[in-house]
Amino acid sequence: MAAVDGGARAVGFVFYPPSPRAITADIAAELARMLPTGSRAVGLFVDAGDDQIRAITARVPLDLLQLHGGESPRRVAEIRDRFGLPVMKAIRIATAADLAPLPDYAVIADWILFDAKAPANVTALPGGTGIAFDWQLLRGLSLARPWMLSGGLNAQNLAEAVALTGAKMVDVSSGVEDRPGVKSIARIREFLAAAKKI
Repeated sequence: MAAVDGGARAVGFVFYPPSPRAITADIAAELARMLPTGSRAVGLFVDAGDDQIRAITARVPLDLLQLHGGESPRRVAEIRDRFGLPVMKAIRIATAADLAPLPDYAVIADWILFDAKAPANVTALPGGTGIAFDWQLLRGLSLARPWMLSGGLNAQNLAEAVALTGAKMVDVSSGVEDRPGVKSIARIREFLAAAKKI
């Protein structure tokens, strides 16, 4: 609850078993019910099938589905319509070319999340890698949908990232951990304190 106490407006629950941050539906349900009014419970999925999403949403009171895999615009629309929840689509960026699919997703997804794409020679998870991308790629971005910035953010670089991109919302995971999957209360507080100063 350090995140909520520090002013975070959303808390993410990872439902991707290969991730060191993955949790069970039972634990997520318990945590989601502890969130105060006004805090969102976000479920992160990676190329999940309907059965997995249905099993989670039946047990966990989620407010938003974050799709962090290779879901096509059509699949994003299916999930949004099928489960009746707002959907955030993550777009992983390494170069300007990675922004090409943005218009197709921006007309379907309720939210867009910009995250770093791991280098091709690095075996990595779809997110939470601690890698940042060139924030200049988002300078002057005009998008009809709300969007969040992610990828390698921490208390030390947050102000620069926000200044370069104009992001009004940010997402953090590895930047507030002692090691993958182990959150640090001190780092969470430090990050949120840095966010409040911006």
